[in-house]
Amino acid sequence: MTRPESRLPGRPDERAASRQPSSGPGGCADLLAGALLVAAEAAAGALLTLWLAVRGLTRPHEATGGKVSAPPPADPVPDWVPMAVLAALALLVACVAAVLLRSGWYWSGGMQVAVAVALCAALLASALEGDSHHPPEPAPTWDSPPCRSGGDNGECAHSGG
Repeated sequence: MTRPESRLPGRPDERAASRQPSSGPGGCADLLAGALLVAAEAAAGALLTLWLAVRGLTRPHEATGGKVSAPPPADPVPDWVPMAVLAALALLVACVAAVLLRSGWYWSGGMQVAVAVALCAALLASALEGDSHHPPEPAPTWDSPPCRSGGDNGECAHSGG
């Protein structure tokens, strides 16, 4: 008579591995972890946006040296910090997605891939918008002749002198 263990296919170490439960997530833990990660990334993105907005409001004061009456610089330097922050966040999310997918958390990893693609698309749109944005043309500097009637310049402009 043969033993029941000898009927199982494979070597003994393969049979032992087949009896162990898988290390992947069970049930809805994968979906829940993905949703929690997306919510955490949305909160982090909101905080980064708030920080960048406050930084953008204080930037004109830094360029003029804190002087209120000083005119803005003639050729403002583009601010690359928001794009660098968005790129860093996209890279972080892509790395988390790779780790999750390699660990067998396919739903969570897929959600992270979708978030990383959305962040990269926003980064690309921001970069393209920054390239097409040109400063406005300066206003003409023509000085009208002084008004002889004693009125303001708007009144004299329509009367011809």
